[in-house]
Amino acid sequence: MSAETSGARAALRYPDFRRYAFGRFFATMAWQMLGVAVGWQVYAITRDPLDLGLVGLAQFLPFLALVLPGGQVADRADRRLVMVAAYGVEALCAIVLIGFTLSGSREVWPVFLAMALFGAGRAFWMPSGQAMVVNLVPREVFPSAVAFNSTLFQSAVIIGPSLGGILYALGESALKVDGALLVYCVALALMVAVVVLIGGVRPVRAPPSNKALSLHELFEGIRFVFRRKPVLGAISLDLFAVLFGGATALLPVFAADILHVGPVGLGVLRTAPGVGAALTALYLSQRPIERHAGRWMFGGVAVFGLSTMVFGLSTSFLLSTGALFFLGVGDMVSVFVRHLLVQLETPDAIRGRVSAVSAMFIGASNELGEFESGLTAKWWGVVPAVVVGGTACLAVVAVYLKLFPQLRKLDRFPQPDLSREEIP
Repeated sequence: MSAETSGARAALRYPDFRRYAFGRFFATMAWQMLGVAVGWQVYAITRDPLDLGLVGLAQFLPFLALVLPGGQVADRADRRLVMVAAYGVEALCAIVLIGFTLSGSREVWPVFLAMALFGAGRAFWMPSGQAMVVNLVPREVFPSAVAFNSTLFQSAVIIGPSLGGILYALGESALKVDGALLVYCVALALMVAVVVLIGGVRPVRAPPSNKALSLHELFEGIRFVFRRKPVLGAISLDLFAVLFGGATALLPVFAADILHVGPVGLGVLRTAPGVGAALTALYLSQRPIERHAGRWMFGGVAVFGLSTMVFGLSTSFLLSTGALFFLGVGDMVSVFVRHLLVQLETPDAIRGRVSAVSAMFIGASNELGEFESGLTAKWWGVVPAVVVGGTACLAVVAVYLKLFPQLRKLDRFPQPDLSREEIP
């Protein structure tokens, strides 16, 4: 890969990619800020870790119901407009949270409603967003665009939680207002900026299809994934690893009851995985993985599981932060491999539907994983739930090494499939 086609500057030469990338940056920052404020606010009201899990479940159920239709829409409509509409729904999520906070209610069901709106919006922007990047830059620049986009994403994961924690504490102490209210208002302003940026991207459509809308077409992405074993292995490995190993939902409990570091400390804990992932993504933007992709994928997930176990056992804020840092490193490596493999292996005509399947797996691992963490914490206690989850993540790696030899032996990424024909 030449200097002209590698690194961030190569991708940033394309204005539409710049608008898309920075729009996603602001959206992710707003989402991360909301995550800190919602988690701290809900736990402060109920003191029940299960409610933190229900926040994830409230996002997951509408996401699961709508993500396959969202992929179909991405292959039929202007992907840019789909993203604008979906981010508009997420702005409505922030408005609901603002209204809930102003009401002073001690019933948390409006928060679950707001998170359901977030999940519904995500079901549409995620397939469209994943599918359109490859259309915004030339093929030779695509790996660097993915890595740079990941760098911005992880930078938002760093800035968002820290800013959310600081704003929450600032509102409570200096401004004498509800800290959550201040966070939600800033997040709403960011979502408005996102709509403007994404709206400025040129129209992006998949090749036209002569097929009528049908259930057969709706499930084409699932059939494609199950036919391509390396793709199936990559996205399902991520699903089960994060499903069992995710501890993010329980961070408010660790911050409040185990590490005793308050909302600012919670922001630091939520930031730590992003720091590790951002530094890894920055490195990959300059030196993308080109060989032994399968080994890197499995190694990244293994580091994720080990880091989860260390975090669960730690009672030191410094050690916990370090464990979450390496958790982000491992996660970024696996995400990079998975994203390139899925996008380069998929024909453009069905890329939205395949991206929807990938998004469905990711959503299941994240939001359903949060619910699983909250439920097991309710049953066993917070620390055992996290440690057992990390152990299960390592067990998944061991099983997948046997089940998917094609992924384990994968060396180089495939050339992109630019076919305009859909798979029959």
